[in-house]
This record gives sequence, structure tokens and C-alpha cells, in this order.
Amino acid sequence: MPTSIRTVVWSTGGVGAIAIDGIRHRPDLELVGVWVHSPEKVGKDAGELAGGEPLGLLATNDADALIACKPDCVVYAASGPEREAGAVPDYVRLLKAGINVVSTTSTGLIYPPAYFAPNWRAELEEAANAGNASFYGSGIFPGFTSDQLALLMTTQSKKIRRITVSEVALNDHYPVADVMMNGLGFARPLDFEPMLKTPGFIEMTWKAPLYLIAAGLGVEIEEVRGSLDRELTHRDIEVAFGIVPAGTCGAVRTRAAGVVDGREAIVLEHIIRMARDVAPDWPTSDCDATYRVDIEGDPDIHCAMTVGDAEGHGAGNAAMTSTAMRVVNAIPYVVDAAPGLLSSLDIPTTLPRHVFD
Repeated sequence: MPTSIRTVVWSTGGVGAIAIDGIRHRPDLELVGVWVHSPEKVGKDAGELAGGEPLGLLATNDADALIACKPDCVVYAASGPEREAGAVPDYVRLLKAGINVVSTTSTGLIYPPAYFAPNWRAELEEAANAGNASFYGSGIFPGFTSDQLALLMTTQSKKIRRITVSEVALNDHYPVADVMMNGLGFARPLDFEPMLKTPGFIEMTWKAPLYLIAAGLGVEIEEVRGSLDRELTHRDIEVAFGIVPAGTCGAVRTRAAGVVDGREAIVLEHIIRMARDVAPDWPTSDCDATYRVDIEGDPDIHCAMTVGDAEGHGAGNAAMTSTAMRVVNAIPYVVDAAPGLLSSLDIPTTLPRHVFD
């Protein structure tokens, strides 16, 4: 592993900007390039794009130039509704060039053996082997809560009947209208069919973390069962992407259950609200976001985690920081790993370095 790991950040959105700031303060990481999608960002100082002091490093949309500078690792943080289809060719190109990739974009690659597109997975594996490079995907949920935290809690278990991993979140801060309205169905009547309601979509979305937990515990999932519930808001709610009108969807609840030995043994649940008073009968949180691991067994185990300030507020920015640092902190471990598509089962716990002020 090199003394100073040459690193490129791919995209300067919320997660990418945090990654830039995290890297700039790490003596073991050297930021050597930043890729941007928007033409208006080309030629701008990367530090300023990340909301900080100038770094003397200009952002570019020239992928060839970034590959030519031979970074050791790329932090891939691009987002958008077509992000998967756009990201995989980038991954292939980078891996073939011998560049390791850590990504928050492709949550389906948190556990590569369960990736929903086997043909893409095969292409990525071939590229990784050809370039002697590694790929690692993570985040907070899916990601940390649904792999390392959940599995860590099971180290106390004698018997397990069911593991439930959940997020209860207030997502009024999320600004991307297309994702929130067309993807999840917020601010739409209940007869509107968002992408989330596409048959098999929930099962596909949560398959990777379910299978990762199962693999960590040495069990096989027989099938994945998904469900979707939505609740109306009875008042207008002002949020980051606009207005959620009264009489439209103000809360979404998804559930995916992995069936083991005929019973729902591993469950992932995601509850998103646009205001705290919507869907009052669903599980609630006093914080902007609560991540839970509940294990029914011997013994029963219950773990709740919040991010943000001491009261658990400001979770939107805090969750983005957690997401970004999951992959930034993983860089040394991924660079040092054997080539291939990695999950959290393949590398040590990604303990951070140089984090004390």
C-alpha cells in the first residue's frame, strides 16, 4: 500500500463534497483530481466546490485525463435517477485501468454476489481481475446499519429467530424532486404509481443487504418478500423539493423480508416522512433519523443509533457525512485488498485514520 494514496473524487454533490473535505485533511490520502458533470463546474477550484478553502486543484469533466494521472483510488459519488446505468461503464473503465473504486452510488453492490444484474457483475469482475483492482460499495442504510452494525450485534447471540434492521427518518431536507415524487411517490395521490411500486423493485433494492447479513451468518435466503405502504398528509407541507399538498402522499414505508427455513428471518424496513405528524400509527422517532437493529432470540437485543446533534437533529447532513466517510475511511483497506468485488465481509472493519482534532 502506498504511503500517500492518490485519490480522485467523482462528482461534487452532497456526498462528493464531503469526501473532498475528508480527504484534504488526511495525510495518508492525496487528492489528485475531481470529476464534475456540470459544464459550469469545469475549471472551478475543487476546494471551493466542496464549500471550503481553495485547494489549487481544478475540477474537470475529462475522464481520460483523470485516468491518465494514475490515481490509486476513485471515490465514486455520482447520483441521479439513471445513476446505475451510467456508473457501471465508469466502474469498468476505472477497474480495467488498475484503479480501485469505492462507491456510494450503487447500493446493489454492497454485496456483489447478490447484485441484481449478473451480466454487469460479470463485466465488473472481469475488469477488476484484468486491472488487478478492487471495488467496494457502502453507505449508511443500506450500508453500515444493514451490514457491520447488524452483524456486530449478532456476536452476542445464542439463538436468533429474527433480525429487523430499520430506518425511521424525516426526509423533508432531500431536494431532488424527481426522486422524491416519481421515484417514491411523495406529493402524489395514492393512485399514482411511483417507481417504488414497480413489481419486484423493493425486493431488488434490498436484496444485497439481506443477502449480506445472511452470508455473514451462514444461512441461505429462499426468497425475498417486499411490501409498500403509503399514507396521506392532511395538510400542506413545505419541504426542500417544494410543497407536499394536503391529500397526497406524505409518508412511505417499505419492507423487505428474507425467508430462511420457511420464515421471515431477516427484515429490512424503511419509513420516510415529510413531517412528524404524518402516519402517526407507524414507528416513530424523536430524532430526524433513527437506525435500529432488533434481534429476537436468546437474548433479545435492541440497538438504536442516531446521527446529528445530541438530540439527533440535523440528520440529513450528518447521514451524508456518514455515507461519504464510510467509503473514504475504507480507501486504505480497499487499496490493500486482493483484486475483485468486495463487501464488508471481505475487508477488516474500516477504522478511520487521522480523525482526532
